[in-house]
Amino acid sequence: MRIDILTLFPQSLSYLNESILKRAQQKGIIKINIIDIRDFSLDKHKKCDDYPFGGGAGMLMSVQPIYDAIKSVQQDNSKIILPSPSGKIFNMEMAKNLAKEEHLIFVCGHYEGIDQRVNDIFNPIEISIGDYILTGGELASMVIIDTLSRQIDGVITKESLDEESLNDNCLEYPQYTRPQEFMGYEVPQILLSGNHAEIAKWRRAMAKAKTQQARPELFNDDVK
Repeated sequence: MRIDILTLFPQSLSYLNESILKRAQQKGIIKINIIDIRDFSLDKHKKCDDYPFGGGAGMLMSVQPIYDAIKSVQQDNSKIILPSPSGKIFNMEMAKNLAKEEHLIFVCGHYEGIDQRVNDIFNPIEISIGDYILTGGELASMVIIDTLSRQIDGVITKESLDEESLNDNCLEYPQYTRPQEFMGYEVPQILLSGNHAEIAKWRRAMAKAKTQQARPELFNDDVK
């Protein structure tokens, strides 16, 4: 998969070169390009924003630099993503669907947002990561990219995917590692038994109980 990220602040996306995403890029599974929108400004000072028509607080990102930045990378198979409070709330189903795409273009808004004509011309997929406001779209883009990348073959193991939280509408079961005892808190004996069938049953029961308590809206009668 190829991912192009259009932003006014390229340095803010450094997380994408760490951990699992770094390894995925080194393996050639994902290619991430960060594009500075300022490079496409026709203003001699590389200005990319202006006051909104009709007045109002703050500045608005201009249509021309964003338009030219998108056109510089857009292909027939491109899907344009715009992180926005106006979008549908991001979830695992959306992540799995996006992971099937060949090319994603993320447009990171800033200030008071972007000129509406970007939406009118490109009809991007608007996605919200929650009902709150961020300073810019960079953080939201990284959340979406990190989540969808885990659904791409080879980025992490299938076993890890199968046991992650939110798989089959369940949160992940409690996990433990050494030491066996810490400040009076001990690892459940079932995990030390070596009986993998019983361990699997215990983990499933704990996952269901945790989901019912912490996220009851996820739990339904279809959870087995």
